[in-house]
Amino acid sequence: MNATFEQAGPAPDHLDAAADQAIAACGGDARETVKVLLVANEFLEGQLDELRSKVSTGYARGRLPRARERKDEPDV
Repeated sequence: MNATFEQAGPAPDHLDAAADQAIAACGGDARETVKVLLVANEFLEGQLDELRSKVSTGYARGRLPRARERKDEPDV
């Protein structure tokens, strides 16, 4: 069962601690922290797309969309 972001409610204490730690690692600059997290997220999405391309459709039973079928990217 997947919970949506709205259903999650307030952030648990470990998320607050992780956020504080990330901000501290960036010298207390929240904007810089967001930029670093966006770069990290982009890197992880790239790795995920690469792994999805290596998984056969039969193994995934069609549950994994291909990178070009993602809804957040325009068709080329």
